[in-house]
Amino acid sequence: MLKLTEKFMRIIFLIAAMASVLAVIFICVFLFSQGLPTIFRIGVFEFLLGDRWAPTAAEPLFGILPMILGSLYVTAGAILLGVPIGIFTAVFMARMCPPWLYRLIKPAFNLMAGIPSVVYGFFGLMVIVPLIFDWYGSRFDMMSGNTMLAASVLLGIMILPTVINIAETNIRAVPQELYEGAVALGASHERAVFKVILPAAKSGVMAAVVLGVGRAIGETMAVRMVAGNQVAMRMPHEFLYGVRTLTTNIIIEMGYVEHGSIHYGALIATGVVLFVFILIINLLFTAINHDKKEKSKRQKQNHGETSV
Repeated sequence: MLKLTEKFMRIIFLIAAMASVLAVIFICVFLFSQGLPTIFRIGVFEFLLGDRWAPTAAEPLFGILPMILGSLYVTAGAILLGVPIGIFTAVFMARMCPPWLYRLIKPAFNLMAGIPSVVYGFFGLMVIVPLIFDWYGSRFDMMSGNTMLAASVLLGIMILPTVINIAETNIRAVPQELYEGAVALGASHERAVFKVILPAAKSGVMAAVVLGVGRAIGETMAVRMVAGNQVAMRMPHEFLYGVRTLTTNIIIEMGYVEHGSIHYGALIATGVVLFVFILIINLLFTAINHDKKEKSKRQKQNHGETSV
């Protein structure tokens, strides 16, 4: 009976795994089959490097370079704000936080992870946008606080739960013997944590950062509410101006576009570009981790040969 149960559960797990793989395959097939023909029809360089998006003009233009740069700038700002805070918070929670305080802040971060994007967007619209306008509006002749800076700050807040939870889990997974050995050699608590524990958990912390980047670059609704979503497409050059990202461009125009038109295909092609960006980020992370593992293996082998 036990063997039958184990076989049944293996089949269930296999089906679940295959369903996940098939879902990714179907998404890829849909995006690339619909988007690539449109990219080649418009022209690869015209589509990726064009600086004008005017699908309803007499001579339609489909250049997404301003939106690519806008997505990269907003994501970079979110990383600069959210990743250091997230990593330091994870270190504090894993190695320095008193138990009574941990019981209070841990549920708060778990709750942040479950808040809908539109609620974050509403918070940004009601709090962050007015603050930016009050601080910089008169000095920079701003029409509103809907800017790249507002989107970056909001995304930096939104990626905190992802970065903190994953980084904390990996920091806690580092063997206690490493910490005790560092302290036995004379290192202070803080030095042992930042010089021994954190480097040992580097791959897991990098995974947290990568997932945070994926969350930031793929966010739509919250960015739509605070980034300005300028209609006249211009190259983004300052954080105190509005911007339209790849994701917001899709959600804004997909509601009224004619199915099967070149405009429709261009929006799907925009999704292809976004998908490729996220794929590249994950591949780079995998390559970095693979190189680190190979170096670690070689170092262990050299150490073993030296010991012999």
